[in-house]
Amino acid sequence: MSQTPLIRPEIPSGSLIDNRYIIQNLLGQGGLGRTYLAYDTRRFNEPCVLKEFAPVGTGASGIEKCRNLFKREAKILHQLEHPQIPRFLACFEGDGRLFLVQEFVNGKTYSALLGDRQSQGRTFPENEVVQWLKDMLPVLDYVHQHHIIHRDISPDNIMLPDGKSLPVLIDFGVGKQIADLNDQTGAHTQRGTYVGKMSLVGKVGYAPREQISLGLCSPSSDLYALGVTAIVLLTGRDPSFLMDQYSLEWRWRFYTFVSDDFARILDKMLADTPRQRYQTSREVLADLERIGETPQPIPQPLPNPIPDIPHTHYSREPQPPVTNQSQPTEIAVNTSQPHPSTNQKTNSLTDVFLKKCQQELAYYIGPMANFLVEDTLAENPQISPYQFVELLAREIPESQASLEFTRKMFS
Repeated sequence: MSQTPLIRPEIPSGSLIDNRYIIQNLLGQGGLGRTYLAYDTRRFNEPCVLKEFAPVGTGASGIEKCRNLFKREAKILHQLEHPQIPRFLACFEGDGRLFLVQEFVNGKTYSALLGDRQSQGRTFPENEVVQWLKDMLPVLDYVHQHHIIHRDISPDNIMLPDGKSLPVLIDFGVGKQIADLNDQTGAHTQRGTYVGKMSLVGKVGYAPREQISLGLCSPSSDLYALGVTAIVLLTGRDPSFLMDQYSLEWRWRFYTFVSDDFARILDKMLADTPRQRYQTSREVLADLERIGETPQPIPQPLPNPIPDIPHTHYSREPQPPVTNQSQPTEIAVNTSQPHPSTNQKTNSLTDVFLKKCQQELAYYIGPMANFLVEDTLAENPQISPYQFVELLAREIPESQASLEFTRKMFS
């Protein structure tokens, strides 16, 4: 026999809770309850966040389990004291409802910040995302040192307070204390923790496969979700669009351009197998610091995606035509500037690569492909292969065909 869901109505604005907190307005609602902006009358009407335990669609048999989960959040927050985590203020019960009180963070989520930039045709550049990771990783290290896995990291759960520069990690509602779990089950693991059916949580696209499918979590699970959040900030695209739907491999590099060193760090954070990822936040931080410390006097071009190019590593491409036809052309001596009417190619955009671009693009848009390739190169003479292919892909009207063209160019 099914049990009747216990659903309590939303608390109206102006209500006084526990003879202390005045409800201002509803901030949000989830599976375990609602979140309100309230004023604490005993602290000079200081704003705070009031979380109400109000599970949606939960029968009486499931209420106690949900109640324990909610109380666990209070226990987790109570032991955390970090400037980038909202302070836990109180936990109480009244009128058959359980409430948790937290510090109010006045600011915007990174989901909202990204939306603001996209409305201006921009996303977060590499240097900002690198600094953002350097700001976030110490917070995760602190959380993990307390044997807690957040398990719900995404742009919605990271905020930037108004007037401040450091991001804040919010919403520990699905956090899990490894020590408590081991005490309950007697199951001790070295790398991960099995958290059971109630803990199959996390945002799809951000949570790693072992967490979504098996309920397994570890510090590397949070690092994976942080890596996904980073590439979303870089590209402005949903994770589902950044992953190949057939191979389930990440293809985020097609939609943004970052240094090779940073790309390797992100790829390691996003590894599908937990043991291939970074295991601690400090490991990621160490590699991020090396990006700035490593001297790079001569920028290296991206590897040429065409394997059969008959050129040496110091580039002996056919030279651009010169105006005086009587001069020899077989010696590639870079002692003069090319003729103004000639397109100057970078070392990575070879004639073979450009020909392949024309051929593949023609399959989708016809004879105009040749003109598009020439015009794009003329307007962007120093462009990288990835950037060049992305510009061409934008000329293909159908999105699936555009992705197929990109894959063909780098297969």
